[in-house]
Amino acid sequence: MKQVLSEDLAKKIPAPVFEIFKKFSQAGYEIYLVGGGVRDLLLGRKVHDCDFTTNATPQEIQKILPESFYDNIFGTVGTIIKTEKGEEKYEVTTYRTEQDYTDRRHPDKVSWGTSLEEDLKRRELTINAMAIGYVRNQETFLRSVGTSERQAGISEQSLELIDLFEGQKDLKNKTIRAVGNPNERFSEDALRMMRAVRFAAQLGFIIDAETFSAIQHNAPLINQISKERIKDELFKILESDFPAEGINLLLTSGLLQYIIPELIKGYGLSQAKHHIYDVWTHSLMALKYCPSKNPLVRLATLIHDIGKPLVAKGEGEERTFYNHEVVGAKIARNIAKRLKFSKKEEEKLVTLVRWHQFTVDERQTDSAIRRFIRNVGKENLQDMLDLRVGDRLGGGAKETSWRLEKFKKRLIEVQKQPFTVADLKVNGFDVMKIFGIQPGPKVGQILNLLFEEVVEKKLENTRENLLERLKQISL
Repeated sequence: MKQVLSEDLAKKIPAPVFEIFKKFSQAGYEIYLVGGGVRDLLLGRKVHDCDFTTNATPQEIQKILPESFYDNIFGTVGTIIKTEKGEEKYEVTTYRTEQDYTDRRHPDKVSWGTSLEEDLKRRELTINAMAIGYVRNQETFLRSVGTSERQAGISEQSLELIDLFEGQKDLKNKTIRAVGNPNERFSEDALRMMRAVRFAAQLGFIIDAETFSAIQHNAPLINQISKERIKDELFKILESDFPAEGINLLLTSGLLQYIIPELIKGYGLSQAKHHIYDVWTHSLMALKYCPSKNPLVRLATLIHDIGKPLVAKGEGEERTFYNHEVVGAKIARNIAKRLKFSKKEEEKLVTLVRWHQFTVDERQTDSAIRRFIRNVGKENLQDMLDLRVGDRLGGGAKETSWRLEKFKKRLIEVQKQPFTVADLKVNGFDVMKIFGIQPGPKVGQILNLLFEEVVEKKLENTRENLLERLKQISL
């Protein structure tokens, strides 16, 4: 289906897009905005993901865009365009057809296509298979549209929206649907199954029944996708507006058992005392209510109780999960390694799971608070508190309590105190100068004495006070 793009929508297209349209049109080539940019425009969202498709070959594209770069076999040329807000990367890809996907991810053979229609047919989802460009052939266009378009006064600069697979209808109905035969789309590229779930989670859409059935049928193929790509899609699901719904779709589609199978063991595992949900549902609800937008923190919140099924003892109100955080930390490390997390990401995930079961008690000493901060790390304190909020709300409790609020204040106050000798406002050089001694164990002993007095609040950690105290110490 073709239709004239309304003037209101045309005004929302970024100016650089028109620059690219103009350059290719003047050179005699077709050029269309495709994919996410078109989808977001129709949804009333800000257009920021601008990809193009054209009948120009990569070599011809680079002649039109001299400062572009091309280093792949898929006909995609990148270019950087300066805007008022900085630089943006746009990609222009030659029309193409693809054949065979031996590795379930990349086509074995890529051929340059001859038409936009041919190019759009290879895309995976209807909502991403629409295109916008200048009206090419006015006579043909006018024969294919209705009366209102004929009366619109089509000009050389009029934009047309090309929707061959009812993408607009699916946007209106909030539906994720594959282009053509979904089994073929997912068997070609197995990562498309996670992308379908991801778009559902990002947009709050449902997945079409036939498309969802095809995901269930092809779910085992996800094992043939690199763990790095799986991790990328998982993080996009976690940082979406509907992360809990996205994770639940991974479960019901059969994909989760190949990504984080350990989570499924909590399904139906009831909990005792104050818990109102089974472990699985509690984990989903904790994720839903976690205030952090960081996908790693959200993942930690999702899997914080992942060790419970392995340590569960007893039934009903007598069921216990002693040391589930210790076991959970080991599982978290396995997950991080399996999904190829960076070392920094791995350590953060393990830390949040390992220490999430912290005690909040107004009778805690400063030493206990300092020990908690050392275990968690200063840089992870807010993330741990966000996990606790998700944990509380996901269990049916209130977001906070007077004890938790007092604990937060204690965290701030205790951090004003030194944590190690290195935090003192004097150092070994000061000690050696005042006592006239050389480097050695004695210097450390004197500093440790100062540190103990500061920690016990007998001495304020200011340079003036510490220097005065040093003068009072006798060797």
